[in-house]
Amino acid sequence: MNAPSKVPGVDGILNIDKPYGITSMELVRTIKRASRLKRVGHGGTLDPIATGVVAVCLGQATRVMEYIIDGTKEYEAVIELGATTDTYDAMGEVTGRRDSASVTLADVERALESFSGVIDQVPPMYSALKKQGKRLYELARAGIEVDRQPRRVEIHSVELIEWAPPLVTARVSCGRGFYMRSLAYDLGELLGCGGHLKNLVRLRSGIFKLSDSIPLADAARMFEEDTWQQALHAPDAVLHQMGAAIVSKRLEEMLRHGQSLPADVRLSGSEYQSRCRAYGVDGGFVATLVFDASAAQWRPDKVFSLPYPEDEPTDSP
Repeated sequence: MNAPSKVPGVDGILNIDKPYGITSMELVRTIKRASRLKRVGHGGTLDPIATGVVAVCLGQATRVMEYIIDGTKEYEAVIELGATTDTYDAMGEVTGRRDSASVTLADVERALESFSGVIDQVPPMYSALKKQGKRLYELARAGIEVDRQPRRVEIHSVELIEWAPPLVTARVSCGRGFYMRSLAYDLGELLGCGGHLKNLVRLRSGIFKLSDSIPLADAARMFEEDTWQQALHAPDAVLHQMGAAIVSKRLEEMLRHGQSLPADVRLSGSEYQSRCRAYGVDGGFVATLVFDASAAQWRPDKVFSLPYPEDEPTDSP
């Protein structure tokens, strides 16, 4: 069922179009200053070179960020063959050049086909991953390169959009933890000429699409004009794959206090699922629930119906 939901206060998600040249955290700081909220986060990092969709969570919606991060992402990437960089993208220092003139359309198509399904990918040195307590990018900036373990990632689809030598434009749909910069580097190595990411646009992050996004400058202005509510998505918007059930006032009160539901309670709409959304009889979003098989009962995982004091706007930017 698609239960109705209400967005209490400033709890919700903004679909922001990140501009070129800033980090995802700089974007978050901009929204934090404009909204004067303490609790603001994003649902998936975009590098400074990239533009496009960043889901920004406000208030209690920060508690569903994991579902956005785990969701499918879609990108359009421009990869330049013939040159490698230390960051694997156009913002880095060129580390080598090789002739790419012999690369054909058939070569590119065949190489891209190998990046499909579940693969092992080595993350770039310039990344936020840690090695022995140090961020990889900190080591890279110090001139230190360390071995990185390949990580299992999933590519749902990869499509060649344009071949304009030495530029390859591809559309990629992938899961969590996939590095488009590593794809650019690996494609160049596979073709024997090297390559780096020249441009990147995130077209989609879960349910959020670029065509429905708001430029960052517009979002900041909407807070100034107090019209931002019209762009806010409810926190439960990203939980649509979960079953949903309406609970009585008595059961809602139990969930509000962190209590598990009685073992004899069966939630309609949650059959054969281990997680469920719970709504009150007034349509308000109450909580996400997890089914405890050992006790044969539903217990609250995250309760959303009571606002947090720190979600109130502050008096200073």
